[in-house]
Amino acid sequence: MKSVFCSKYGSPHVLQLREVNKPVPKPNEILVKVHAASVTAADTMIRKGSPYFGRLFLGLMKPKNPVPGTGFSGVVESLGEDVKQFLEGDEVFGEIVLSVGTNAEYVCIPEDGLVARKPKNISHKEAAPVCDGALTSINFLKELAKIEKGQHVLIIGASGSLGTAAVQLAKHFGAKVTGVCSTSNKALVKALGADQVIDYTKEDYTKSNQQYDIVYDTVGKSSFPNCKNILNNDGIYISPVLNLQLLFQMLVSPKKGKKAKFDATGLKSIPELKIMLSELQKLLENGKLTTVIDKSYSLEEIVSAHEYVDTGRKKGNIVLDIHSQN
Repeated sequence: MKSVFCSKYGSPHVLQLREVNKPVPKPNEILVKVHAASVTAADTMIRKGSPYFGRLFLGLMKPKNPVPGTGFSGVVESLGEDVKQFLEGDEVFGEIVLSVGTNAEYVCIPEDGLVARKPKNISHKEAAPVCDGALTSINFLKELAKIEKGQHVLIIGASGSLGTAAVQLAKHFGAKVTGVCSTSNKALVKALGADQVIDYTKEDYTKSNQQYDIVYDTVGKSSFPNCKNILNNDGIYISPVLNLQLLFQMLVSPKKGKKAKFDATGLKSIPELKIMLSELQKLLENGKLTTVIDKSYSLEEIVSAHEYVDTGRKKGNIVLDIHSQN
């Protein structure tokens, strides 16, 4: 089978397409024929080995897990002998973290891993990025920030993978939403339900007189000190992009008052993640959450996919179209 391979840290050109043996499921695993897989900003950071302290976990000189990709959607092709939750032919989606990546034609995943049946009303391309974007955003908004109806939420990077999901989720939870994006993405963010949209090329949102209960920086372009003046007295700054400054601010944040928070969604327990994924499934099935797809690429175009993500101009999600017809 074909699989993307990253043998060293560097530019998108370190990525290669290789022929490798098709995996064989262990007794508790399912073999999935991957129809679509996600390509994320996190994937490009891992490819670069950035930030450098991350290499303590990812591999000092090269990635410990050379196949990139986490989110996937596909069809169960075969079952391990002990599998009871799935059948051959089931359409499934999910995420694989800290293991062999999903940018390949086939992957194996434990039946009790982060995998679920794909909603019938969405395509494989729409399902593949759900655990990268929407799952992270529901964790940050609902579990970390404890979002409440009537709160005012500022979403920085509202047109990206996490941001497009966050706008919809925050509105679903009853919040007033202000999105931050570039001029070309204002219409998209407004269409997703944002009450207000700030064009960061024309207005400095950190100098606004508006106060927010939650500032969700999905792209790590701001900081807790920069956003302190726009947070209310008990406001929370959250970001999935961990750096030394955010780590320090978390450590010195008081028990009461304005706080900075971070959580590694992919490192939460599978049972916790499955509860959130189940909630997302229902929203997807009911049409209350949609996946924004910017571009799709073939496995052979993996370098181009990473180059595009590196531009920082993507809208929503980038996917690899591997075996998909939709």
